[in-house]
Amino acid sequence: MNLNSLLSVVAIIAVATGLVLVYTRFFPDMAFTVIIIYISTIICLSLILAITAWLYRKHKSSVDAGDIAGISENLNTEMIMWTDDLSAVYMNKHMRDLLGIEGFNFDHKAEIMRAFGIENFNHSTIQEIVKSSSHEARFTSADDTPITIAWSTSLVKQKKKTALYLSTGLNLTEIKKMRLDLASTNDLFNYSMSLAEIGIIMSNDMSNFIASPETVRMLGLKSNNISLKNLRAIVHPNDRLMFDSAIKLAGTDNGNEVHNIELRMSSADGFYHWYSYRYKGMNHSDSLPMFGGALMDNTQEHEKDLIIERLAYIDDVTEIANRNKLMDVGQETFEQCRMLDCSYWIIVLDIDRFHIINDSSGYQNGNYILRNFANIMCKFVTPGGLASRISGDNFALIMRDYGDDDLPVRTAKAIQEEFSKSAVGDFASVNLSCSAGYAKMPKDGENFLEAFEHAEFALKSGGNENSTIHGYEARMHDSIIGRTELEKELAVAIDNNELQLFYQPKIELSTGKIMGVEALIRWIKPDGTIVRPDAFVPVAESSHLIGKISEFVLNEGCRQNKLWQKMGYPEIVMSINFTSTDFYQKDLKDKVFEALAKTGLDPKWLEVELTETLALSDIDYAVSQMNKLRELGVKLAMDDFGTGYSSLSYLQILPITLLKLDRSFIIDIEHDNIAYEIVSSVIRIAKSKKIETIAEGIENPNQEDILRKAGCDFGQGYLYGKPMPAEKIEEFFEENMKKTKEK
Repeated sequence: MNLNSLLSVVAIIAVATGLVLVYTRFFPDMAFTVIIIYISTIICLSLILAITAWLYRKHKSSVDAGDIAGISENLNTEMIMWTDDLSAVYMNKHMRDLLGIEGFNFDHKAEIMRAFGIENFNHSTIQEIVKSSSHEARFTSADDTPITIAWSTSLVKQKKKTALYLSTGLNLTEIKKMRLDLASTNDLFNYSMSLAEIGIIMSNDMSNFIASPETVRMLGLKSNNISLKNLRAIVHPNDRLMFDSAIKLAGTDNGNEVHNIELRMSSADGFYHWYSYRYKGMNHSDSLPMFGGALMDNTQEHEKDLIIERLAYIDDVTEIANRNKLMDVGQETFEQCRMLDCSYWIIVLDIDRFHIINDSSGYQNGNYILRNFANIMCKFVTPGGLASRISGDNFALIMRDYGDDDLPVRTAKAIQEEFSKSAVGDFASVNLSCSAGYAKMPKDGENFLEAFEHAEFALKSGGNENSTIHGYEARMHDSIIGRTELEKELAVAIDNNELQLFYQPKIELSTGKIMGVEALIRWIKPDGTIVRPDAFVPVAESSHLIGKISEFVLNEGCRQNKLWQKMGYPEIVMSINFTSTDFYQKDLKDKVFEALAKTGLDPKWLEVELTETLALSDIDYAVSQMNKLRELGVKLAMDDFGTGYSSLSYLQILPITLLKLDRSFIIDIEHDNIAYEIVSSVIRIAKSKKIETIAEGIENPNQEDILRKAGCDFGQGYLYGKPMPAEKIEEFFEENMKKTKEK
């Protein structure tokens, strides 16, 4: 009740009293009754006025949104942001003024010890400050005034090696002087509102929000009232999933935990700024909001963090996220999928034969291809998604699922198509392709790591085939586990010398004499079980055990051939096979030369067989490698001719000495005139280029006779003998020498 109202009441009472006195004077016999009635009336009116005044004061003391905004805008508060290793310390202007610090350059350790009122800064004191809800510190200000501050510290961001904390202070100096009770309700309320100077956003119903004047200024809002829809609209598209999770979490939170998120929001200057939002959900009541928190623009601090984050989370070559970032973002996305009942795809991609491209083109060009592939992938990143390089030539893509089950296949095909078109200029002769495997989360795993591994299972299910795209299926797990076990067994087998060479004879069709053998790898287990190469070589290629196997084949083939020569057997050509991993190594010539020198075998008795597909994957580099081997005097054979690129024009480019006709042409040569014409044409062209020919898969004398008449030089197949161990092929040598002498 104000003064004017009080004077009005007093005036009314005075007039009423005067009237009563006049009345009793003229009617003394009624004086007692009138006075009693008058006094009762005065008492009732006093009670009514007292109750009215009490209700007025109670109403006046309630705090509405406007009051909170005013308090938030006018209160001063001390603030420090610091890392536990003191590599970064930031104090706001109010705090620097108290300490007498000019600018941002100061002794981090000394000033933070002073601000927190501690003598030593170590792990123990850090924990004491962080765990304390009100760490009280005393120090002397720049003007020698004793200062007392109660610090409240919260963890803002936890990294592997460092943690970032936010400490906000309540200046207790004046309160101490006035000896006020800090436990009073009003003081605690004022303490909690000390963050308002940074910016506050609150809501009573989770659909409309009240923003403090500072928040309005920072975000460039038109008023201090903003709807959930409009607030979400100013959040960066890639951070909206995080924002939605925060809203949902706050709506179900019991108010016992303070949360913190970092997101980008459109600001008054028209650009996205990074904000740290420290919020808390509370049980709904008539006087407390359900959701609210403090908003702080930490763009500058975030830019500093980006430098640190770049070292930990950005791939140096491609400048996109690395595996560490993928794992962090992937798990966050996985948890948000479960919370918001949505789903994402995780697609793992692998550049086919990249080791060949890298070895043949050089690391600089290899890095160019990796960067180009990364740029292509980034075009397909959806809001909330991520593109990352997880290892050498392996990449991963997180994409939002919009209910289209064909999205990962369509995306992978689009990446394949665009990547293949980048084979221009220096890479015009290189076949650029990639393979992909994908899984859905949270459907295909209990956590992100499991879903990611399942996508890798799907990728590996394509084996060594190129440009494959596979989705995860539960059965793949058993298949991959089987391959993993086989890989482990194979590694042990190599160390235990369980690998052995078998030899298949090659016959000169005009004389019937043996002219060479092809060395074929076999894995013979201790129990006598023979494992064929098509069962374990693909596993060896994917696990890089193939290098050890190829080294064994090269050295053992040269050693065995030289031994046969010493034993008096006919001098023959030893043919060995190289995979793409071996053939495109830069030191291939050195390895072959070392094997020949170590065994003493003349280079002319060694032949290297290459498949047509392998030789033409990178034609320029393939020719370069072949010429280096030819310089040593080693023979070169193209295996399976006609099953790959099928271009006779390449015979003019490749420096081969022998052309192997694929068995698919030989099987039907007796009955298929087209097959015969193809074989005859290839033989004629080869002879014109002074290239010898050999037919694979000869199984009967009739096929042999047709090929001999067509001009084929040599034959190989079951008609002459299956692949056999060294002791068996030696028996074959003996029998062949007897037959040829009899002829």
